Amino acid sequence: MSTPPEASSATSARTREHFSTRLRNFWERVSEGRQIDDLWTQFAADARASYGFYGRDVDWDEIKKLPRWRQPLHVAKEFFWALLLKLTPARRILLLAAFMMLLLSDVKILDIRFEFLAAAVFLLLLSLELADKVTMKRDLEIAREIQTWLVPSSPPAVPGAELAFASRPQNSVAGDYYDAFFGTTGAAEGGKLTLVIADVAGKSIPAALLMATLQASLRTIAGEGASLADLVLRLNRYACAHSLDGRRFTTAVLAEYEPATRRLTYVNAGHNAPILRRANGDMEKLDIGGLPLGIDSAAEYESSTKDLRPGDALIFFTDGVVEAFDESGQEFGDGRWLAAIRGLPEISAQESLQFLMTTVDAFVGATRQSDDITCMIFRAKRTA
Repeated sequence: MSTPPEASSATSARTREHFSTRLRNFWERVSEGRQIDDLWTQFAADARASYGFYGRDVDWDEIKKLPRWRQPLHVAKEFFWALLLKLTPARRILLLAAFMMLLLSDVKILDIRFEFLAAAVFLLLLSLELADKVTMKRDLEIAREIQTWLVPSSPPAVPGAELAFASRPQNSVAGDYYDAFFGTTGAAEGGKLTLVIADVAGKSIPAALLMATLQASLRTIAGEGASLADLVLRLNRYACAHSLDGRRFTTAVLAEYEPATRRLTYVNAGHNAPILRRANGDMEKLDIGGLPLGIDSAAEYESSTKDLRPGDALIFFTDGVVEAFDESGQEFGDGRWLAAIRGLPEISAQESLQFLMTTVDAFVGATRQSDDITCMIFRAKRTA
């Protein structure tokens, strides 16, 4: 008995719809619902980051001395060695064996399909490297969670002023540090607000560990009621004892703000100078201080005082802001940053932070950055 044409057509339509649904579900699962443009942007950012990562091991000066026609081959060779030497010895052998199998793909030995064996070895290497990455990522996420406990999740209430901050680590963990707290005496009792922004030399885990020790030392010393001058000197001595002969120094700006008088006293220890934007549009740099912490245990530090007036905004930031770069490698730079601050409208501290960070984001786009980006805004209210 033959199947009616209408039934056969309906069955074919259901089969196509079922296949289309499964294909669509597979794509949604793999792409996490992202559009092609987003996926391409992410791939391009990853490719640029990988090129920079492996390119650091390439001797570009020597390659430039070669004839132009020989340069591409030597670049490929250098990149291959840079990749190979990042693997463990056992995995290096596996990778070389896979390449040898590809070269033998046209050779018949006992009917062995070497290209299939090579693909299997490449897949094995990928799974091993992916397992390491997932394990490390899980550990980094735990470290990141712990690190978030070391910085304030929300700004303290400051009479006559407001505060906002944001930090974007280059990796899961950061070497940037910011803090704002009242020491031994609260705001209601006339206490002074301590403001800190710091950047530990280096990146990722080593910098994050030193950042944690800096935070612990700072909180301990501040909890003893130490003056700002004593706080900086003691922090510097501690940093020198753990700086690996000055290789792990820390730039920082430490300040005390007295709400009753709107007076800010600060010390700049080799950090990017915060910008004080007056309500009338004038701008001043807070650059008085001394060497970064951890270089010279006998270093002396000079402090300076600024009286804040209603409507003034104080912008703290790390070098990751001005050194942010776009896909062509061009830096955001001090000029653009100062222009953004100069154009800051009369808005709240949180809105000011969003305005400045959006300006940086618009410049860099989806380009993956090589340094942490941290910004802290302190604004004196027009009415107390």
